[in-house]
Amino acid sequence: MKLKRTLILLMICLGSCLAQDNSKPNILLITVDDMSCDSVSSFGCKLKGITPRIDELASSGIRFRKAHVQVGNCYPSRNVLLSGRYPHNSGVEGFYQVKPINYPVICDLMKGGGYFTAIRGKVSHSTPYQPYDWDADLTVLPDGSKAHTKNPKSYYISTKVGINSAIKLQKPFFLNINVSDPHKPFWKPGDSHPTSRIYKASEVPVPKFLHDDPAIRKELALYYSSVRRADDCVGEILKALEDSGKKESTAVIFLSDHGMPLPFAKTQLYHHSTNTPLIISWPRITEPGSVNDKHLVSAIDFLPTILDIANLKIPTGIQGRTFVNLIKGKDQQNRNMIFKEYNENSGGVRNPMRGVQTHNYLYLFNPWSNGERKMATATNGTATWKRMLALAPKNPKINARVQVMKHRTVEELYDIQKDPDCLVNLINSKEHTNQIKELQKSLHEWMLSTKDHAITAFESRDNPEKMESYIKTVQTESDLRRKNKRKKKRKSKA
Repeated sequence: MKLKRTLILLMICLGSCLAQDNSKPNILLITVDDMSCDSVSSFGCKLKGITPRIDELASSGIRFRKAHVQVGNCYPSRNVLLSGRYPHNSGVEGFYQVKPINYPVICDLMKGGGYFTAIRGKVSHSTPYQPYDWDADLTVLPDGSKAHTKNPKSYYISTKVGINSAIKLQKPFFLNINVSDPHKPFWKPGDSHPTSRIYKASEVPVPKFLHDDPAIRKELALYYSSVRRADDCVGEILKALEDSGKKESTAVIFLSDHGMPLPFAKTQLYHHSTNTPLIISWPRITEPGSVNDKHLVSAIDFLPTILDIANLKIPTGIQGRTFVNLIKGKDQQNRNMIFKEYNENSGGVRNPMRGVQTHNYLYLFNPWSNGERKMATATNGTATWKRMLALAPKNPKINARVQVMKHRTVEELYDIQKDPDCLVNLINSKEHTNQIKELQKSLHEWMLSTKDHAITAFESRDNPEKMESYIKTVQTESDLRRKNKRKKKRKSKA
């Protein structure tokens, strides 16, 4: 298998080299961690000026208002981004490594095209196994110390090192700089890595999918203060680029890996779970300050798009398609639908979900939902969720939301135009019968074409016993994988 993979990568490298010409822009991919799209000022945040450096980047390029990631949690989401494959095709459905693989990821393809490749942060989350063959891990600073994930100044150093390394090698660079904020732990008073703006509980906006309560506002204030620190980090990255003299020859791509780490956002497939603040600034190509709000693009499209920007050949097997024409302000057909999927949390608990979203509607399928099983999510430990649980017994409205969060229903439908917070499930609405059938048909066709193992459950969505059988099968696989992982660790220690 190792020899087979080596031959595949060699062929990719040769093909990429043949396909390239002298036009090779540098590419800087910046991600932030656990940040909702509407937490950015230029994407509608009610806290004006919360993200000045990200907004500055937006003013120099194009914003995509209908951009989404495929998955609502980090590890599988980032693997879609850098492999161009859906989780059930790449094998990275949760927080675990898959090796060996017989497909290339962006590191392989960019190196094969003559690029210097380097990564900072989220290293283990960004490739199917570790260690992976990047040219450099910028998480390690020049003095040999490991950069702190919440230290804005360290991002300047890492970015500068990456660019200078490429200059010395006389190569264009592909840098993937991953900012840890606003992922938990949030900024807090006394934090050794300050934020340039601290927000008070009284001034922060409360998403409609949450409840307006002092305790929830307190946690949101920490979140938004962390958003500002993420912006500080982005500012340092962009400053390093500008100081390097490479700004005018670099395409900058910015986005978040998924929504905020609070209930009904992270570890879900709702609108605010996957909507990402995508900005692309490509000097002399993108129109400064432009906005695309007509086309749906998603993380599955990023790898072919980056290869297209680099003028490299897009290999077979990639499931997304380039949207470079949209970056250039042109039109592109068949950008009216995206597909989402979720499989398991970082603890290996399976709550598989599938979704299809159009400009107007979001349809979700939850085969794990049987009225008793509970959703296992990273947001269950938040102060916000604990407060909602405490208020639920005496507040019917909050209790109803708690029950949705815990148990869900097998199918959900939301009118994204009227209800982007996904509060009113229309699955039983007779007025939406046609829309439901159309979305079910589209999802079924996608599951067939991509050989999604969840299709057995989807085709039996009216049969609780068959859906339970599917859930038990995938959970058993997850349990066995974790058991084998523990055995390997014990052997390694011995």
